[in-house]
Amino acid sequence: MIFKKIILVLFLYVQYIYAVDAQIDIVRKNSIIPTISINTVSTSSNIDLINKIKDIVKKDLEVSSHFKIDQVNLTSLDIKEYKLNENKELDLILLLNITNENKKITVQSRLVDNKTKQPLLNKKYIISNLNMYPFLAHKIAINVNDNLKAPSIKWMDRFVIFSRYTSSKKSEIVVSDYTLTYQKIVVKGGLNLFPKWANKEQSSFYYTNYSGNFPTLIEQNLFTSKSKEIISSQGMLVCSDVSFKSGKLLLTMAPYGQPDIYIYDKKTRKTKKITRYRGIDVGATFVNNESEIIFISDRLGTANVFSKNINRNGVDRMVYHGKNNTQVATYNDYIVYSSRETNNEFSKNTFNLYLISTKNDMIKRLTVNGANKFPNFSNDGESILFTKRYKNKSYLGIIRLNDNKSFLFKLNVGKLQSIDW
Repeated sequence: MIFKKIILVLFLYVQYIYAVDAQIDIVRKNSIIPTISINTVSTSSNIDLINKIKDIVKKDLEVSSHFKIDQVNLTSLDIKEYKLNENKELDLILLLNITNENKKITVQSRLVDNKTKQPLLNKKYIISNLNMYPFLAHKIAINVNDNLKAPSIKWMDRFVIFSRYTSSKKSEIVVSDYTLTYQKIVVKGGLNLFPKWANKEQSSFYYTNYSGNFPTLIEQNLFTSKSKEIISSQGMLVCSDVSFKSGKLLLTMAPYGQPDIYIYDKKTRKTKKITRYRGIDVGATFVNNESEIIFISDRLGTANVFSKNINRNGVDRMVYHGKNNTQVATYNDYIVYSSRETNNEFSKNTFNLYLISTKNDMIKRLTVNGANKFPNFSNDGESILFTKRYKNKSYLGIIRLNDNKSFLFKLNVGKLQSIDW
């Protein structure tokens, strides 16, 4: 009977927790986007690895939206070879000399100004874990971008953590890069959902295990795999936000059958109930220096976005568009949320992401089809990561807010359940 209640409340949570704005103050230092050519030379026989590294660097620079990609054929890192290219439209040449020897990958990266033929960047990268080559490629792209003093793309070097369904009542926690090229299973066996990074360094994470008598929040070290139980609750238990500053967690729990928002203090191990509504309150996130929360509630009959001061009664409605707004993320004065656009009882519904500002009436739709959920802002607020379900396939999506561009990366195994950045 308890298990049935857990599944029922979990289903309700999933159902209810089921661009771009020119006002975002991110200004390019250069108004003209440079054209760059990416070339590889190598003595290695591992052509497949070489091409993969090149393709990821190329994709990174494309996703950055700070470069136009062109292609010329160069065969040497010798500076004299640059004179062979007289393409006046080409601004930059990136040459990657890649070797794969002695169980390590070495890349000599050189960036050259095609107009002046002067070198701009010369850097060597070495990794011993061959599976981590996507992050090596990300570092190359980040350094090229930084060299031109373009807006930062350092978020590309961060881990993404997600839960994916593998079969009925079974799911895994996976760590990946943002392109899903690198993937490592860190938790498997049973039903493991809603992963959340526990610290800024991404060295540990939280997730909920639903395989026991009660849902249990577990903290696990990413590198040692050591884990410990944090708290259990009858009904449901989800960690929706983590304060890296105070160590406090925002939890959705339903110990008495009704989902409410709680704050858990890791230092004192005490739990404080924040909402007391006889309905559904879920998916809270900290705002205003942890003095308030943004959360999802069905107080108006259908799910919508509300705010509440942690130490006061009363709530404020934040969104006046849509009739079923679920899942929310915040960055400064901006809120992104998932809104159900259709109401199909027997078929799949469409969920789109919308961006609003708390300071004006601006509203911007960010997606156009499929089920778009679990939005996350990047650290600089310029990008949004999200999950997309379209035509029975799962994707990780990146929206570049200041450039009005989006990119999708397909998950080849399993179905994305939730995600954190």
